Amino acid sequence: MALKKKPVTGMKDILPKEMEIRNYVTSMIRETYASFGFTSIETPCVEHIENLCSKQGGDNEKLIFKILKRGEKLKLEEAKEEADLVDSGLRYDLTVPLSRYYSNNANDLPAPFKALQMGYVWRADRPQRGRFRQFMQCDIDILGEPTYMAEIELVLATTTLLGKLDFHNFTIRINDRRILKAMAEYSGFPKESFDTVFITLDKMDKIGLDGVAEELSAEGFAKESIDTYLGMFKEITSDIQGVRYCKEKLKDVLDPKIAEDLETIISTVEAVKTADFKMAFDPTLVRGMSYYTGPIFEISMDEFGGSVGGGGRYDEMIGKFTGNNTSACGFSIGFERIVMLLLERGYEVPGGKGKKAYLIEKNMPADKLTEIFRQASEERKAGTQVNISIMKKNKKFQKDQMTAEGYTEFVEFFKDRM
Repeated sequence: MALKKKPVTGMKDILPKEMEIRNYVTSMIRETYASFGFTSIETPCVEHIENLCSKQGGDNEKLIFKILKRGEKLKLEEAKEEADLVDSGLRYDLTVPLSRYYSNNANDLPAPFKALQMGYVWRADRPQRGRFRQFMQCDIDILGEPTYMAEIELVLATTTLLGKLDFHNFTIRINDRRILKAMAEYSGFPKESFDTVFITLDKMDKIGLDGVAEELSAEGFAKESIDTYLGMFKEITSDIQGVRYCKEKLKDVLDPKIAEDLETIISTVEAVKTADFKMAFDPTLVRGMSYYTGPIFEISMDEFGGSVGGGGRYDEMIGKFTGNNTSACGFSIGFERIVMLLLERGYEVPGGKGKKAYLIEKNMPADKLTEIFRQASEERKAGTQVNISIMKKNKKFQKDQMTAEGYTEFVEFFKDRM
């Protein structure tokens, strides 16, 4: 039986053109985030199954690639439930591993700690445009900073990066989980039903206000609560005035400082930003992870038609490891979607070094071949990329292929002349 040449479903092979862009984006990420004081770290791709299934990852916990126990620990004939077979899994994001990392190493880290982490994650999701089962994630997190300084720094660092990658007119949508809860409480929904309400609200961009009303009604919620709830969304604007509306409307159920801090984040970022984007208050923004405790944000781009990044504050996750809550906030860009958009627009990596091809006639004498390699070494020392190849019969086709790879100069070597 022939072996399968296509990648596993949801995975992909990366061709040289894409790899060039991926490497460039990676270098820009490290350079830009380092300028904001973020330090690179790395965590294992395999995590304890207890950590991954700790009811913090929302629906992602249903998508874990689980790993069987190994060797003598794997006792198939005695297994009665999954826990008898599985003790670890591939990470589905970088936030849970970071929290474990910080809990284990906090004594050796500065406070606050600004972490940059890049690495592959895995989710047994349904593949579609810009979504894979194995994909690169890129997170920046600030641990140990309880104030809105963290949110401001994260948004500015992320948007500065996107600006350097030539993205314009995108939107940072921002909300606060505590405003979400206050709106639901003000409307009279039972607290134990908030998650159900938010799951439905999260569909607003797809089904609209009327669709949300229908689904909430089908869930059995009171018409008065639904009308009060959705009526507020009609009144709230997407700017600072919308935040102020929430502060006044929800004053009996919302600490005013929450709205004031959100207003400060928006106004400060708008005042000092260096990239071409806008901040938008979006009270319908939910984000699926249950670990978020405060401000949450997403990056929306019209050319993608959806989110290309997101994050928020998760002040209670590290406490699940240590018993003591630690302030934490993070922002993740959709690395794969960013690369896909750059490829689709025909993006060329700027300032690349010269690429030259040496085409050598077959059976070149050893002394001449030595001289060719010596010449190539000198050019490489000077910063030129030199590719040495045997000259093919169809030389035009060979040059066309290499031109498509970015080679702009060709030098031909023949046995009877150099």
